[in-house]
This record gives sequence, C-alpha cells and structure tokens, in this order.
Amino acid sequence: MGGEDPVLILGIESATQQVGCALGGHEGVLASAHSARGRRHAESITPQIQFVARQARINLKDVGCVAVDLGPGLYTGLRVGISSAMAMAYALGVPMIGVSSLDLLAFAVRHTNRLIVAAIDARRSELFYAFYRQVPGGVQRVSEAQVGTPDDLASELLATGEEMLLVGDGARRYADVFAGLQKTEIAEQGLAHPSAASLVQLAHARALREEFVKPWELRPIYLRIPDADVNWNTR
Repeated sequence: MGGEDPVLILGIESATQQVGCALGGHEGVLASAHSARGRRHAESITPQIQFVARQARINLKDVGCVAVDLGPGLYTGLRVGISSAMAMAYALGVPMIGVSSLDLLAFAVRHTNRLIVAAIDARRSELFYAFYRQVPGGVQRVSEAQVGTPDDLASELLATGEEMLLVGDGARRYADVFAGLQKTEIAEQGLAHPSAASLVQLAHARALREEFVKPWELRPIYLRIPDADVNWNTR
C-alpha cells in the first residue's frame, strides 16, 4: 500500500452524543455527515456511511483504510462505532487507524497559539481531558489523557497561568466552573464534538506513514471502568 497509492479513508466517529462519518484522502475530505439527535448511534452509522459514499461518488470497495475514534468517550457510543468500523474493515479487507477523541477536538482548533485543553463530558460529574500545543501542521499532546472533576481541571488551569482555549462538550457543560478563570476562553458550540472530517485528515497523515493496525489490534481508550460494569459490581 506504499508508493504513490492515494489512500482513501472512511472515518467513523461516535465517542460523544454525536455520531459522524467522513470519506477522504489526498484530495482532502470529500464528504462528511454528523447527527447529534434522534436515532441511536447504532441506527445512524450505516445510513451515514451510505450517504457520504453517495455524496463523494465513491464506491466503498475503493476504500483503503477505515479510521475510528478510540475514545475516551461514552461507553455505548464508543463500542458501537468501533465495532462498526471493525466490521467495515473486515468486510473490505483493509487495515485500520485509531485516533483519540481528545486529539480530534484539539486538532479542530490547531491554529491557536494558546494552550489547548480538550475536555469531553464523561458523565457522573467528571471530564476526560488532555492538554495540547500547536506544532507545524497540527497539535501535539503535552499531557496524559486523564479523568477528573471539573474542579480538578479548573485547579490545573489556574496553576498554569497561561492563555488557554478550552474545547469540547465537557468544557461547555461546565462553563460556569471555568468562567472565573482569567485568560481562558471556551471554543464555540460547533467544535464541541470530535469531527469525522478531522478524523479522516489525521488518519490520512498517518496512512502516508503506513501507521496501520489490524482490526483485532485496536484498543478503545476508556480511562474509566464502563458504567455497565460499575452498576453490575455494585448490585
């Protein structure tokens, strides 16, 4: 798959309340679709894939790689997205690339010079978050991804003393906690969820470096025991 072959990528993203798909490659993102309301993730993904394929005028048999958001995020949505992406990769006989949901959020605001803080609503009054800085062509994570309360994150932000841009549905949900912090701005609602278009762009750069994995090698990034397991253990 090396050499001059332009790798066509199908991206599937379902780590938060939004589900999205996109197709693209060396020409950029050819088509994408996202939905955050209505039907459940499992019922949205297949029609979305068919829709973006029609919009891009692509036969899915021409896809050379399936990219997927590995999380962290909401357990059920993540599981649906990853299993759908793996099923597509198996059916097409192509490799995969997995990308973190926090990386996707940060990538969307890569043109800022400020410290980027990607924060996803983890429910149970917690956030999944990580810190990023702009680098040529994208962003670089400068902290481990972690789970903590909004107050935990606010304390970390206060300690940095830097100008910061917060992005993600977690930042927006707990905006009141961060409102009092100086030099801190929250990105617009349109950037609150990881984007399937960003997934295709990030995955394409990695595909050119042939950083593929086999479907069975993919590992979701949970950061926390899934709610279903917690509920079972406490019964």
